[in-house]
Amino acid sequence: MKIRTGFGYDVHQLKEGSEFWLGGLQIEHTKGAVGHSDADVLIHVICDALLGAANMRDIGFHFSDTDPKFKGIDSKILLKEVLALIRNEGWEVGNIDSTICLQQPKINPYIPEMKKCLSNVMDIDQGDLSIKATTTEKLGFVGKEEGVAAFATVLITKN
Repeated sequence: MKIRTGFGYDVHQLKEGSEFWLGGLQIEHTKGAVGHSDADVLIHVICDALLGAANMRDIGFHFSDTDPKFKGIDSKILLKEVLALIRNEGWEVGNIDSTICLQQPKINPYIPEMKKCLSNVMDIDQGDLSIKATTTEKLGFVGKEEGVAAFATVLITKN
């Protein structure tokens, strides 16, 4: 069995009045993430980590932010495409560990629904997807509520 790991990191600016999509869910908040797609930072880091582990470049290579067909796209669609790409090469998800860095709103109440949503999209067990949340204690752009960041590591396997 072949085993690989991957890492993803992403940041999106927060803006008043924008929709806030995170972990496949629309979260009620006065600010939302800005991006070419729906700007779901959690899905984007998972995509990058999976693509990196499979040595298939990154999310921007496959889904360019200059391509109008991806403008406003639901990031769950991108995640399904990434899973199809890596599975076409014989890879399967072992597990995913992710962390969302956000000062407000508090994310912990949404985590069970995010896990359910994303595990269904990826067709993996919820137990193979870890989602954690933290603040930056009011430090930096996250602490000043100017942006949201996320990190993910993944393990993929091939028989």
